[in-house]
Amino acid sequence: MAFRIPHAALDWTNSSFLSSTAVLSVTAVPWYLWTYGIDTFQFTVFLVYAIATGLSITLGYHRLFSHLAFKASWPVKFFTLVFGAAAFENHAIAWVSDHRRHHKHVDSDGDPYDISKGFWHAHIGWILFRRNPEPPWDNVPDLWKDTLVVWQQRNYLLIALVASFLVPMGLGYWHGGWEGMLGGLLIGGVARITMVQHCTFLINSLCHYMGNRPYSSQCSARDSWFMAFFTYGEGYHNYHHEFQHDYRNGIRWFHWDPTKWTIWILSKLGLASNLRRVGDEKILLAEVSEARLQVSKFLSDGSTKLSDGLKSALQSADAKLQELSGRWSAYTPDCTWCNSRRAKKETRKQTSHAHALAKKVEKELTLA
Repeated sequence: MAFRIPHAALDWTNSSFLSSTAVLSVTAVPWYLWTYGIDTFQFTVFLVYAIATGLSITLGYHRLFSHLAFKASWPVKFFTLVFGAAAFENHAIAWVSDHRRHHKHVDSDGDPYDISKGFWHAHIGWILFRRNPEPPWDNVPDLWKDTLVVWQQRNYLLIALVASFLVPMGLGYWHGGWEGMLGGLLIGGVARITMVQHCTFLINSLCHYMGNRPYSSQCSARDSWFMAFFTYGEGYHNYHHEFQHDYRNGIRWFHWDPTKWTIWILSKLGLASNLRRVGDEKILLAEVSEARLQVSKFLSDGSTKLSDGLKSALQSADAKLQELSGRWSAYTPDCTWCNSRRAKKETRKQTSHAHALAKKVEKELTLA
């Protein structure tokens, strides 16, 4: 039997736009590059636009408007609303409404991009098909009170077309005439939109498939340093789902999180304030609790099938994690041990050891 998609189920506007930009990106863009090449000016427009629109989604739509992770001055809001529209991922009110629903109902039917319905659905399928009924934008009362956000919602298509296509085309024409204008359309517009959109979509799809879950295994979101490079730092997704109001996703100094760094720089320039961050004690307690959960699971469910050596190692790890859990649960600001580098180093060492041990046990049980 042939697979048929009901015509009424397709969102023709989204489907047409996404398919058109994708097709042009793999046909017209390579043709243009082969025929005319690309110069430094065109590449700079592409790069600047990719960064501006990508950060407007992660910094603006996501961390600022969705999670209220910090407060921003009107120039920052205006910039992210204009270039967020240029990413062609809908206006902020619709985007934020869907994202807050995702966090509230993650991995269930209420989640717009529920990963349990498959990688394709979470990545792009949920955008291509109409939802019946379409959920109302009733979970963003704060945004309806923001005049800049409402202005963007009312003028979204005009802002998106001007910022995303007309400006790069105008810059291209100024730089290289009609040939440059075509380059502005295809490189600064079409190719950049396709790249930025799919980097965003990867957060909904691959970041729920690829990586580790050091903070909580209660949802599918995962941490991946590799994915962070493609998503402006959003790849530390397990942390984000556990502590969604933190302005950081990558919490260690070496974590690739340009969105976090940009917010921090804006705060130093007086353009952002009230940066919310979770205390180290809560983060470490979550790590210990999750590591202990993994160890305890194998002690209770699979201990009879384990070798004496592994069983003893699990029991030893559980005892150490239990001690650490008690210490972090009793945290006080004046606790000398809790505020020492040694305490954090010891905790992370023990949790890493526990996760590695759990993987080893899982492997042995699979082979048994």
